[in-house]
Amino acid sequence: MSRGRDLVTEAGPGGGPRPDLADAVERGEIVFFPVCPVELPPDRDLDRLRRELPRQLKAKNVSYHPEGGRLRGVATRGTLRDAVLGTLTEHGARVRAFLRECLPALTERWTVGTTSFRPIEERGRGLSAHASNELIHFDAGAYGATDGDRILRFFVNVNPEEDRVWCTKGTFPDIFARYGAEAGVADAGSLERGPVDRLRGRLLRGIAKAGLGEAVLADSSPYDRLMRRFHNYMKDTPAFQERDETWRELRFPPFSAWMVLTDMVSHASVSGQHALVDTFILRLAACRRPELAPLNILRQPDR
Repeated sequence: MSRGRDLVTEAGPGGGPRPDLADAVERGEIVFFPVCPVELPPDRDLDRLRRELPRQLKAKNVSYHPEGGRLRGVATRGTLRDAVLGTLTEHGARVRAFLRECLPALTERWTVGTTSFRPIEERGRGLSAHASNELIHFDAGAYGATDGDRILRFFVNVNPEEDRVWCTKGTFPDIFARYGAEAGVADAGSLERGPVDRLRGRLLRGIAKAGLGEAVLADSSPYDRLMRRFHNYMKDTPAFQERDETWRELRFPPFSAWMVLTDMVSHASVSGQHALVDTFILRLAACRRPELAPLNILRQPDR
């Protein structure tokens, strides 16, 4: 890890609950593990992900969706698809076990999201601005509607030779204070669901329980739509993307790992290939510092 150390907490070895790391995450720090604390897939499985998936990709990433037990993003069916599904399923289970041990309070009643593999070099992908990982943003709508709950992601750089490089311009409270009015998110109004949103949520949850688990990903809420507006403003505004005194670079070496609230820490993946990413929705009620959450910052009457 180099540069941007003021935004990073390095986690030493040791098991069991780590309230210090939970607090660091809530403060908007990136918890960095120089060596991934989770057992990684065998070398042969990682090699398969690195060599074969880039040629079979039909979406931005390859993702296992636990709510439906499905693998998305692989063009082929058969042996490769089954092997990738097994690799991602097993890795996701190991990450979940680690986080439950490390962050027992924060993971209470969480929603387990996708386990993904990112097989394509981030630099120069040519994606649309709203889809690009190369532009600094906050995550929004990462797993359907959050209603103000927190988005936690756990990353592992499984490139054996190259760093994964991020940049950031800081955390939500500071960026909101500086750009919220210009982005059109400072006058939030009510962030509670109205009748239409409540009805849609009930219908989608019913469809999910009936067997189509991924229906929940179509849900939305006033909070999530406002965060999406901020996300789009950041990516659509060249002046915001410029390097200034708030810009920091962070480098994650091969086989290191890091976890971060991606609705709290602005970030972009400016280069790097081959990363495993697990997504979780943490309940705001489980947080010890709820006043730092974007939802409550948006609600502040004196903003």
